[in-house]
Amino acid sequence: MKAGVVVLDCAEPEKLAEFYKELLDAEQTHESANRVEIRGADGIRLAFRRDVNATPPSWPRPENALQVHLDFVVEELDEVERRVIGLGGRALDTKDVTGIHEERGFADPAGHSFTLRLIPSTAPKQG
Repeated sequence: MKAGVVVLDCAEPEKLAEFYKELLDAEQTHESANRVEIRGADGIRLAFRRDVNATPPSWPRPENALQVHLDFVVEELDEVERRVIGLGGRALDTKDVTGIHEERGFADPAGHSFTLRLIPSTAPKQG
């Protein structure tokens, strides 16, 4: 058995696919009346399935709790955050996030949450 594709339900799969396609520098691999699939340069595969009754998750609030959560690793948080906001995403209030990695929470235009996690630098310190 092999892993398939992560599928996000949403009211407008074409619009959500475009958000992630731009964010991940991905290519569209499939489109039908109710589903759009993309594949990023690193091989990640995402699909967006039409569900006119889709309810966005409310994370970090407890009602309608987290339904799915995506983590993306980045080398520069501020630059990617500007890109997310420019594409229609929004920052989530995640002041209580703790852990060894610096990260920031966001929601895509349909309300699905995701995290940008900073890749720790492996370069030797200068100076």
